[in-house]
Amino acid sequence: MKISTKGRYALRLMLDIAMNDAVEPVRLKDVAERQSISVKYLEQIISQLVRAGYVKSIRGPQGGYRLVKSPKEYTVGMILRQVEGNMVPVACLEDEESGCERQGQCVTLRIWKELDEAMRSVLDKYTLADLMTWQMELGDDYVI
Repeated sequence: MKISTKGRYALRLMLDIAMNDAVEPVRLKDVAERQSISVKYLEQIISQLVRAGYVKSIRGPQGGYRLVKSPKEYTVGMILRQVEGNMVPVACLEDEESGCERQGQCVTLRIWKELDEAMRSVLDKYTLADLMTWQMELGDDYVI
């Protein structure tokens, strides 16, 4: 499984908002400058995050975006799954209904399930608050 640019940028966007929304809402234009990501691409990502209820839009001249919850309430896995969709390593694990007809005899199914559990374990172990801590340890110039 490979995390797309969209997934990586969603993490950068959420981290940037978390690091900068204490005083005023964060404008996408500012995120774009700090993260070297186009505003157009950020607009696509932010719309998914707003629909998911992860961030809220503040309208007006002093408007921008703020996190809805505390950074410790967002896992890396939550954010990635929101923009990447289902991140299972093989199609037969996507949902129970579309399971493979060979599931009962599949010797590799155990491996795919274990891989899925391992990925979820790692991605859901770390939070946006963890990323913030690491960002502060590395300094402002470091970009994920």
